[in-house]
Amino acid sequence: MKKALAEVIGTFALVFIGTGAIVSDSGDTGLLAIGLAFGLTLMAMAFSVGTVSGAHLNPAVSLAMLINKRLPVTDFVVYVVSQLVGALAASAVLRFVLSAAGREIVGLGETVLSEGVSVAGGFVIEMVLTFLFVLVILTVTGRQGNSQMAGLVIGLTLTAMIYMGGTLTGASLNAACSFGPAVFMGGAALSQLWLYVASTLVGGALAAVVANFVLDTEAGDLGPEKA
Repeated sequence: MKKALAEVIGTFALVFIGTGAIVSDSGDTGLLAIGLAFGLTLMAMAFSVGTVSGAHLNPAVSLAMLINKRLPVTDFVVYVVSQLVGALAASAVLRFVLSAAGREIVGLGETVLSEGVSVAGGFVIEMVLTFLFVLVILTVTGRQGNSQMAGLVIGLTLTAMIYMGGTLTGASLNAACSFGPAVFMGGAALSQLWLYVASTLVGGALAAVVANFVLDTEAGDLGPEKA
């Protein structure tokens, strides 16, 4: 129950602050600031709720942990459900805040393909960025990784990925981050949700395989994250 609540809180913070930064952006801050909002929030959650659940906050990360046997099947289900609940709650609160502030709700930071980006192209972009992101997570938290630096490295990696792919696909890299806004906004965000779910899960699964068999993240002495 504590791990589930930690994932709810962590995912809530990530989606609320990250998508809130998108909605609040007047065009003066730009993509880098949005990337930092997501990255710094993830970093903060890694050093806080991460002490309880590991701060997955992302179904792709939980899937990779499941594949590499760092997470039991029952915990995987609990983690993913908790992440989706946290994302839904974040979008609901953001919608309420905007309404209470008298702001017209034209978006909740939902992820949709930019004009000119094909479905195949968007799928590949999200898959590759998620693959790289999750690969970093698995490596830095692996048995031979440096867990003390994990939060910093992971947060900055997310920022870099968003800076690269944000103008193309919204750089979700996280099915939960796409799920919450899509449920409330509907339209293109909801119709394209399958792409963000499938591509990120495939990217996470590929990262698990490469991390295990190429980078040997599961080899060696028992790492600090599992001690």
